Amino acid sequence: MTFQPLRVLALISLALPTASTAARAQTLDDAAIAHIAVTANQLDVVGAEQALERSTDPGVRAFAETMIRDHRGVIEQAAALAEKLGVTPADNDTSRGLTTAAEEIRRDLDDLRGAAFDRAYIDNEVAYHETVIGAVEETLIPHTSNAELRSLLEAVVPALKAHLEHARRLRSELARP
Repeated sequence: MTFQPLRVLALISLALPTASTAARAQTLDDAAIAHIAVTANQLDVVGAEQALERSTDPGVRAFAETMIRDHRGVIEQAAALAEKLGVTPADNDTSRGLTTAAEEIRRDLDDLRGAAFDRAYIDNEVAYHETVIGAVEETLIPHTSNAELRSLLEAVVPALKAHLEHARRLRSELARP
């Protein structure tokens, strides 16, 4: 089986609200946005755990460890903020769509081994971070009414961009013979 990064991008893009799906985005309140943020981070942790189980490549393993550490940190910050604000993150179509897409991607990755797994995992991380960055910047931040939640989302964007660049560098390294 060949892993298809464009399929990954399509699955994730369908789940996340964007400027082009403004009607869906306008139905998001802060509780839904908080849940989307937590879900997106949890899913990247799960993917990184899968990479640690399967990969023997030191660069891929180091990247996965970074994903686990950084995304768990964001989850902790979001949970603390939600508790402080008395907001219960609300499950919604977007968070459910992200979870469904991630489960499909994880099943696809389960079929791969060795270098094929490493390349597919990193391709997925590039597509995932590109899509999440777009959704956070174009939709989640503009539709967040709570200033502290907006500030947390804004603070996470540079880390997401750093993850994306790290994944792109790894992808280039993995492509070399």
